[in-house]
Amino acid sequence: MTRRTLFALAAILVVAGIFAMSSLFIVDQTGQALVLQFGQPRRVITTPGLQVKQPFIQNVIIYDKRLLDFEPPPEEVIASDQKRLVVDTYARYRITDPLLFYQTAATEAAVRARLGALVSGSLRQVIGNVTLSALLSPERAKIMRQIRDEVAGQAKPFGIDVVDVRIRRADLPPQNSEAIYARMRSERQQQAAQYRGEGSEAAQTVRANADRERTVILADAQRAGQKLRGEGDAQAIDIYAKAYDQDKDFFAFYRSLQAYRDALSSNTTSFVLNPNSSFFRYFENPAGTPTPSAAPPKLGAR
Repeated sequence: MTRRTLFALAAILVVAGIFAMSSLFIVDQTGQALVLQFGQPRRVITTPGLQVKQPFIQNVIIYDKRLLDFEPPPEEVIASDQKRLVVDTYARYRITDPLLFYQTAATEAAVRARLGALVSGSLRQVIGNVTLSALLSPERAKIMRQIRDEVAGQAKPFGIDVVDVRIRRADLPPQNSEAIYARMRSERQQQAAQYRGEGSEAAQTVRANADRERTVILADAQRAGQKLRGEGDAQAIDIYAKAYDQDKDFFAFYRSLQAYRDALSSNTTSFVLNPNSSFFRYFENPAGTPTPSAAPPKLGAR
């Protein structure tokens, strides 16, 4: 085979490859195709596999037929009770009619912009007719279904099916939240002060009752102690009297020894007494008989 023949075969193969690349395309299972000829739709392909188109004069646009997510920016809306809310939502939709989608939106970016406007308008309209408490109650599911139905009905002309619209968060604006938190702190501080005051009052009541009971108990104890001491003194006096009656001399001697022990036990005690005093009678006479004092001299007449 000559070199010219080889070049001819190579040229034929290249041309054939170019024609094959421009006339064959693959539709994935997750996609759907729209064939255009000079910008005009000619055919919609929804089945996956290898497809054929006219080379060079037709082109193909592939759209995803899976569920697509759309997260619009948070919206500040006003509820029916004039409460301002920052609502964060998200939506899920599917391209059901590629031809209508191409004719109305053409691209996903364009349909997302329109879908964002639809969600925002429906959100303001529905939430504007409900209160904040209803939005935070089990009625929230019903409110989200109402928003979804309105958005789905308005999105039909774009060739898409809105499957779900959800409210992810519904918060108060930051300035309102700070005011509410400040009011909550003030209320809690007032409540804490009230509890502290009630506790202090209860503590004072308990202390007063305890002091009163202590005073009563001490008074009763002192009265009982004085009574017992009186009874003990009476018994002691009775015992002393009986002992004195049994042996008066011994009793007098014993009491004198006790007096000596109590009076002379300290080394710093000083006494100035008459040696003939009855206090020392047992020092001079073990029998305890008082020593007669010297008779004073008699005065004679001159």
